[in-house]
Amino acid sequence: MGDRVVEVARSWLGTPYVHQASVKGCGADCLGLIRGVWREIHGTEPEAPPAYTADWAECGNAEVLLGAAARHLVPVSASAPWVSGQMLLFRMRQGAIAKHLGILSDAGPESRFLHAYTYHGVIESPLTLPWQTRIVARFSFP
Repeated sequence: MGDRVVEVARSWLGTPYVHQASVKGCGADCLGLIRGVWREIHGTEPEAPPAYTADWAECGNAEVLLGAAARHLVPVSASAPWVSGQMLLFRMRQGAIAKHLGILSDAGPESRFLHAYTYHGVIESPLTLPWQTRIVARFSFP
């Protein structure tokens, strides 16, 4: 399944960044990328996301993305191997809620991930140490 997830996610490369969008080639944010990959693999989405801000530093007690991921994806334990196709959830600032998502595209020594990033659109980036330290959880697609 992981190879298929990466293949589908890579087909979104170059899609412009548009907050709350999820249309390949037209616009997507990080959640929109995950939603689009889900639709291509599973058909319809399991639930409609609520409105949300683009603020990565948003504080609060409600871990909305973490809760949704736990409802629809398969949690991966911290000790489990890193496998291409896993969804990564990031907390961008200490004290903030987890608000960024990506898909691990290469789990090797030079790991990479696919994500939608403001001003860049859907891109593939190195999973550098600063990105790694922000990972809150990993999930696999069912």
